[in-house]
Amino acid sequence: MPVEITWWGHATCTVEDSDVRVLTDPLFARRLAHLRRRCGAPPPPGAWRADVAVVSHLHADHLHVPSLARLAPGTRLLVPRGAPRAVPGLRRLTRLRVTEVAPGDRVTVGDLEIRAVPALHDGRRLPLGRHRSPALGYVVEGEARTYFAGDTGLFDSMAEEVGPVDVALLPVGGWGPFLGEGHLDAGRAAQALARLAPRSAVPVHYGTYWPIGMDAVRPHEFHAPGDEFVRLAARWAPGVVVHRLGHGESVRPEVAR
Repeated sequence: MPVEITWWGHATCTVEDSDVRVLTDPLFARRLAHLRRRCGAPPPPGAWRADVAVVSHLHADHLHVPSLARLAPGTRLLVPRGAPRAVPGLRRLTRLRVTEVAPGDRVTVGDLEIRAVPALHDGRRLPLGRHRSPALGYVVEGEARTYFAGDTGLFDSMAEEVGPVDVALLPVGGWGPFLGEGHLDAGRAAQALARLAPRSAVPVHYGTYWPIGMDAVRPHEFHAPGDEFVRLAARWAPGVVVHRLGHGESVRPEVAR
């Protein structure tokens, strides 16, 4: 079947390729600490179904133990090396098949190969984590090569580390009015797109969660990144088709044959 990408909100996507369902950074909560889901319903139970889930880094909006606990017994889970030491709740998910990975590692699931690649981001479990794990992206290689960036800033060797890809799932915003270091906003994501040169891209990690009580603080940072990425991608990478999805929407991007 054709490769299909579904965006559930924030960094949570399903990549379906070669009859294998890959779930990225599962986050199914209406509320997470001081964050509230402002747009889109939480992913329905059908979104919890996956053959393998991948976690990019240890921050609670990407490694969310209660959401991981909803995955079916036997689901494969790839996490950054050292994550179970840093996040004790992971060790209680005994029904899942947890594999720790670092940049360069490759894991085969069905007819897919999933390759861990570097990301430029803080790898600690904040706010108090003292153990550091590598922040990762993943390249899912099957009928297509799909890059899930996780959270990352631009770095010089990005295109070399990621390699040729057909589809790029790139973060273009965040969950608050200001982005710190180690993040892509719409402009930097468009520059990353120019370096990676995929056939198509899907903007993620925006327009979903926002701090409670701050709806009126820099609201454009919540609403605008997707459209801004579309506009800037046309300037920086005019040959790339950008699919701006709504929550729960899917696309079957064109891939090289």
